[in-house]
Amino acid sequence: MSYVAFQPVTPNERIATLDVLRGLALLGILLMNIEAFSGPLDLSFTGIDVHWQGVDRWADGFVYIFVQGKFFTLFSLLFGAGFAVMVQRADTVGRDFTRFYLRRSVGLLFIGLLHAVLLWAGDILVAYALLSLVLLAFREAPRSWLPALGTLAYLAAAVLLLLLGALLSFLPADEAAKLTATAQGSIEAQRQAYGHGSYGVAVLQRLRDFGTALGALMVVGPQVLGMFLIGAWFARSGAIARPAEHPRLFAWLRWAALPVGLVLMLLSVSWLPYVAPGRFDLYSTGTYALNSVAGLLMCLGYLAWAVRWSAHLQWLAPAGRMALSNYLAQSLICTLVFYGYGLGMFEQMGRAWQLLFAVALFAAQVVLSHYWLRYFRFGPMEWLWRAFTYLQLPPLRR
Repeated sequence: MSYVAFQPVTPNERIATLDVLRGLALLGILLMNIEAFSGPLDLSFTGIDVHWQGVDRWADGFVYIFVQGKFFTLFSLLFGAGFAVMVQRADTVGRDFTRFYLRRSVGLLFIGLLHAVLLWAGDILVAYALLSLVLLAFREAPRSWLPALGTLAYLAAAVLLLLLGALLSFLPADEAAKLTATAQGSIEAQRQAYGHGSYGVAVLQRLRDFGTALGALMVVGPQVLGMFLIGAWFARSGAIARPAEHPRLFAWLRWAALPVGLVLMLLSVSWLPYVAPGRFDLYSTGTYALNSVAGLLMCLGYLAWAVRWSAHLQWLAPAGRMALSNYLAQSLICTLVFYGYGLGMFEQMGRAWQLLFAVALFAAQVVLSHYWLRYFRFGPMEWLWRAFTYLQLPPLRR
């Protein structure tokens, strides 16, 4: 069989619901990341920041409760679903999937490294590329095992956090103070490099921040891998492509998983609404662990509602079809707006205005994605990624 028998999926072969969900996840990721674009990376994702007041505090609370940790998990789930769809296509045409998939992962790793160093240190693509190699080991796993394996992997991160918090609780006061001082020093370095430094200075700071982020894979890695496996089950079972065949599952996710996750999230906020950078004890890591469980349940609930209303959300599909291009464009535009080598809006925009800016940017991306796909088959970065993966230049223009 010739190599060209296994080619990039055409628009007519795509699962429309997956593109809708990717578009929704892309909006949620931008709403979450905008805080880390407009200020120090290490000051983001710490809860409801005590310095916000009035409408800004409400905006910060909204993101923390309803967005943070819910949409990067959804995007991870969709990555796993895409993996399973590719496996099914490779099996259908009788091609060796492993070599193709390794090239795909290497291509994503290269894109992620360039993104992390040249644009923004908060990159998730490198983690996806590395963990996609682990996902390959589960290709032959029985379909019925995937939800349990995914849940266990995801919850392992929460257990690791609790163990870490328990160990660090025994640190002497002076050692705990050193951790706090180190965190504050990192925040100040980011403030100077990203808010006031040149592009070269920002690149050097991104290299340091990226190295720190790689160390966090010990916790983030099991979460992402767990969502990969859960997503693979959604694709292999047909739940995404044929949701009408799984009414009890989606009803349970909408009316049980989402409310329970929201309750857990509200309990976390009432227990410890803000975790100061550098604080590592059982209270802080327990908060993160509870948030991760809530994030899993709410993510699945969001997925179920989005599937239910997918016919009304088709306007998101073009943005989802160009998810990689749009994700990278968000980093390019936001760093040029907020960083010192751009418009210099670093730490100048209120929290509510950040969200309005994010919504406006995403709306523009939706419009541009609709326009682009009238004339082209793929987004620009999707086309490059496919060209490397399949070792051929797929036709770009319609």
